[in-house]
Amino acid sequence: MSELNEIFGSYVFNDSVMKERLPKATYKALKKTIEEGKTLSPEIADVVASAMKDWALEKGATHYTHWFQPMTGITAEKHDSFINPTDDGKVILEFSGKELIKGEPDASSFPSGGLRATFEARGYTAWDCTSPAFVKDGALCIPTAFCSYNGEALDKKTPLLRSMEALSVQAMRVLKAIGNTTAKRVITTVGPEQEYFLIDKNLYEKRKDLILTGRTLFGAMASKGQELEDHYFGTIKERVSSYMKELDEELWKLGIAAKTKHNEVAPAQHELAPIFSTTNIATDHNQLTMEIMKKVALRHGLVCLLHEKPFAGVNGSGKHNNWSMATDDGENLLEPGKSPESNTQFLLFLSAVIAAVDEYAGLLRLSAASAGNDHRLGANEAPPAIISIFLGEQLDSILREIEEGKVAKAEEVSSLEIGVSTLPLLPKDATDRNRTSPFAFTGNKFEFRMTPSAASISGPNFVLNTAVAEILEGFADRLEKATDVQAEMIAIIKETVKDHKRIIFNGNGYSDEWVDEAARRGLPNLTSTVEATKEMIKEKNMAVLEKHGVLTREESQSRYEITLENYSKTINIEALTSIEMVRRQILPVAVDYATNLAASINEIKATGIEVNTSVQADLLVSVSNLAASIKEKVSALEKAVKKAEVIEDSYEMASSYRNDVFAKMNELREDVDTLETIVDSEVWPLPTYSELLFNI
Repeated sequence: MSELNEIFGSYVFNDSVMKERLPKATYKALKKTIEEGKTLSPEIADVVASAMKDWALEKGATHYTHWFQPMTGITAEKHDSFINPTDDGKVILEFSGKELIKGEPDASSFPSGGLRATFEARGYTAWDCTSPAFVKDGALCIPTAFCSYNGEALDKKTPLLRSMEALSVQAMRVLKAIGNTTAKRVITTVGPEQEYFLIDKNLYEKRKDLILTGRTLFGAMASKGQELEDHYFGTIKERVSSYMKELDEELWKLGIAAKTKHNEVAPAQHELAPIFSTTNIATDHNQLTMEIMKKVALRHGLVCLLHEKPFAGVNGSGKHNNWSMATDDGENLLEPGKSPESNTQFLLFLSAVIAAVDEYAGLLRLSAASAGNDHRLGANEAPPAIISIFLGEQLDSILREIEEGKVAKAEEVSSLEIGVSTLPLLPKDATDRNRTSPFAFTGNKFEFRMTPSAASISGPNFVLNTAVAEILEGFADRLEKATDVQAEMIAIIKETVKDHKRIIFNGNGYSDEWVDEAARRGLPNLTSTVEATKEMIKEKNMAVLEKHGVLTREESQSRYEITLENYSKTINIEALTSIEMVRRQILPVAVDYATNLAASINEIKATGIEVNTSVQADLLVSVSNLAASIKEKVSALEKAVKKAEVIEDSYEMASSYRNDVFAKMNELREDVDTLETIVDSEVWPLPTYSELLFNI
């Protein structure tokens, strides 16, 4: 335990390090900036930079980098050394406040969605002092926002920070109006559960599709999948356990509170869950987690797959985004307490989330949209594409009674009697868990289960923060004018439930009946990323993002273009990879196998002995027919790609990739997967699902 205490956060310039290394006045000034958003003077920044440099050098750092999150979805860093040459041919080690606060990476090669021309290269990174600096791979990493020369957001962090501020402003107005005046600000917190697959590195290197796209473009189902449900929470294999142990240690060094690890439902699938933290720090930590997962896996001869659906027919991977609101003095605003029916403040903030999710369901759906996630949603325990909220029977009953003007009563929390005298009575939770719900209340937080496993959690959280801020603003406007605040709170809750109860659904989200019911309720069913992308430029959505200072209309438009462009590029890469694999690996094997079958038949007949060769003949016909069909379908796929590539309108191009290219890829896969089940496993050129999923 003492060793764990020593390593946790040992590579982080955290509060305890700052308190120890900074002069008292500097520490207080920096804390004021972090907690209250006060401007940090250049003089103070110089002192902080010097202390940060000295600490980083002790940790083995030779360089510093502004670590940021461009619209590529991954992190970026440009390293500069601390050295400065002197006249006598030596060097001194320097790091100034100016270098700490602002950097200047080239912005021309990052996605901008039309915000910047290619020749307009200047961009800036600005220190996010609310997220601690850390040392990684011999460099002092300074978390930063990234913007263009004119100040437009070119990253994932900037809108998130803006949205957190917007929500805090409106939530504080509500709290002050109802008499809760001890808090100074409201923060949002997140604990993202990260799902992933581990496969053998040697097998991975034989699959061009995994290397280039992150998923298997071909692959027949293994004889065994997840149907026995024996992998979920099962004993962790020694090799995987060794990986998880090292992963925990690496994350703990960076102050990432990795808490839970276990086998997930699909074979070779696992999950890591951290303790929740402030949303922007949780976002930074999750980006680091994904990076370190991949690095550590390689040390164990493994590859970590973060794609949402690397294997067809078994569970895909998501990232459950556990979101809540809390005051800076530690009060969780979504904590029901022992008597939720009489906890009006809780019910008020709960109502705000319900209204926000209903009003901006389309935008929230878009925040979880990606080409990879399109494979996952609505299948194998992933939530459906229709946004709905699960509250559970108790809260649902309370809200119904308030809507009807009755005195709300909560059911008494009972205990579970297991029927074994030596086992203790277990307190029964107020709600069950609905695994089909994309947005579920889970005790004192909401779990957004639609988030893609490979994506930044910034998008879902800045949308959620902004939507809730908008609803809270309306609540605050009413409460600040009310003469009877308590009565007005009840009135707001009652009206909100009445106006937005359509979003509440506690049933089976996978059923066909729910699709029909959701349509009757008027809930959007955006089944693909291309459809969902339109939500980014709807007037209502652009207006709310602009109103709360989260995204300008130009920034919203740029994200619309980037999302479509990324989708088209992703499908294009997958299609070209499919074509290459078929032409250079699959068809040659099919032709060789057919040739060998024909030669075998001829050799047997040449003996003059009456032998039944119907087995070989049937195989020859099947393989030859499939090869001919595959050749025809790969040619059709090539034509579809060429047609899509020249479309100028970004939405029409993405639609062509979705409706034509993607469809033809699936048709081609059908034949290839069938061929795999026929051709001798000794000559099949690709590691099979049986090998990939069970060979660790």
